[in-house]
Amino acid sequence: MTVGSPLRVRWLGRVPYREALAVQQGLFDHGHEQHLLLLEHDHVFTYGPHADLQTNLRCDPSEVGADFVAVKRGGDITYHGPGQLIGYPIVALPNAKGSLEHVRAVEDLLIDALAELGLAGAGRLPEYPGVWVDAAGERPRKIAAIGVRLARGRTMHGFALNITTDMTYMRRHIVACGIADRPVTSLAEEGVDVTMRQVVDIIARLGVERWGAGLVERQDVAWQQRPEDLSPFSRGDGPGETITFRPRSHGRLERAGVANGLAIESRKPEWLRPKVVLGPEVMRLKKTMRDLGLVTVCEDAGCPNLSDCWSDGTATFMVLGERCTRACGFCLVDTRKPIEPALDEPSRVAAAIDRLGLDHAVLTMVARDDLDDGGMAHVAACVTAIRDRRPGTRVETLISDVRGSLDSLQVLFDVRPDVLNHNVETVARLQRAVRPSAGYARSLSVLSHAKAAGLVTKSSIMVGVGETDDELCGALADLAGIGCDIVTIGQYLRPTSHHLPIARWVEPNEFDRWKHLGEQLGIGHVEAGPLTRSSYHAKQAADRVTPVSINQ
Repeated sequence: MTVGSPLRVRWLGRVPYREALAVQQGLFDHGHEQHLLLLEHDHVFTYGPHADLQTNLRCDPSEVGADFVAVKRGGDITYHGPGQLIGYPIVALPNAKGSLEHVRAVEDLLIDALAELGLAGAGRLPEYPGVWVDAAGERPRKIAAIGVRLARGRTMHGFALNITTDMTYMRRHIVACGIADRPVTSLAEEGVDVTMRQVVDIIARLGVERWGAGLVERQDVAWQQRPEDLSPFSRGDGPGETITFRPRSHGRLERAGVANGLAIESRKPEWLRPKVVLGPEVMRLKKTMRDLGLVTVCEDAGCPNLSDCWSDGTATFMVLGERCTRACGFCLVDTRKPIEPALDEPSRVAAAIDRLGLDHAVLTMVARDDLDDGGMAHVAACVTAIRDRRPGTRVETLISDVRGSLDSLQVLFDVRPDVLNHNVETVARLQRAVRPSAGYARSLSVLSHAKAAGLVTKSSIMVGVGETDDELCGALADLAGIGCDIVTIGQYLRPTSHHLPIARWVEPNEFDRWKHLGEQLGIGHVEAGPLTRSSYHAKQAADRVTPVSINQ
């Protein structure tokens, strides 16, 4: 831990266990700062390597709607679910401290928090880890479970505090933590009426005192969850009909704290006026695309750098069709019901890249939640076809989150694209407004999985949507913490009046400062500028983090 570095506290909302585990692992493997992740999980049973499942598991997890995950931590089987606050301190400990001391520190934090919440008598039982109500009385009841891992002086995993938890899962379906003769309880059952947010605020403050030397950098995803205001498409449930939810995205932005924006008629500053030059290279590339029936995101998304990149012989190919199963508030891509992927598209993309003589090809995709694997097999086929046709070409893939499915991601990882790009798009607080069917933690988990697979990773953030400088710096710290190699930052440009408004025009000097900060935090290369887009200068960025050709 660097002296004077803050504790980076993140309230991440409801996150599936496997996704949170990937983020934890990324911060554990690549980060060097202090982190405290706070969240809820969907129903899940987790168990350590020494769990007695034959005795302590009393159900088929799938039949009670729960996931079932093996983890590397102490303890037996336990449950996580809605109404339970999960805390993952990923912190460096002084050499003199071990896992027992860390468990004690976590117990102390929870005991202090419960006292503030009005629950007297919480404490320890000498023979069992965790926190207990009426610990010194005749009927101790477990209210918080603790399971940690310590390696190389750094911790992961943490605690689960029952607030309004459905206790059925711990009383009927498992022997919680392998302790058959001790009951479990929650704050609600003990008569303490508090909200999740109240508990999070107390835990965060106490965590900062212990692991942040009093310094904190905190980011929260939006607290107000409004799934009923989303169409099936924008929840990622497609296919469906044409999306009409756009105006509601403005309401979500307001609920995230952004009340006003620039009028769509607002004149762009001079630094946001790209010079379009349709020279011979641009026309040649355009003709190649038309001849082979291909689509570029450069055209479909209205990229301001089209003539700049095309003149340099660079283009981003959009595969899996032109229709997306999501409707993000910033994106111009068509959201009508998609059609089946074209089986010959991989060969056509490869032919175009060969004809154009590209050394670095970028493939992007629409979200295809209507496909079982999210389209990953098709993208992988495109990568393979390009390498078969032009072996020296380096291939970068810009992908959706495929709903966080590691099995689907693995299909693409197996063909080892030279750069794996997935965009977080915006800061934690604005995720719900900007891309309602995605998630901040999920995007970090996709990048963490890719990094764990040994791939070069890349992400992008757009600014001017309503984020603060502190939030943008926090997002850069998160990407650096999971080992992201390349980040691009650019100004959001509103495609139509139905899309999210622009909160402000960001001055060029701010991009310069963010580039310096991101690289100082440990990101290999940050490409930042008003007109920067995810694939802008993609070849040069990859060259900077991999001086020798990635694809040997």
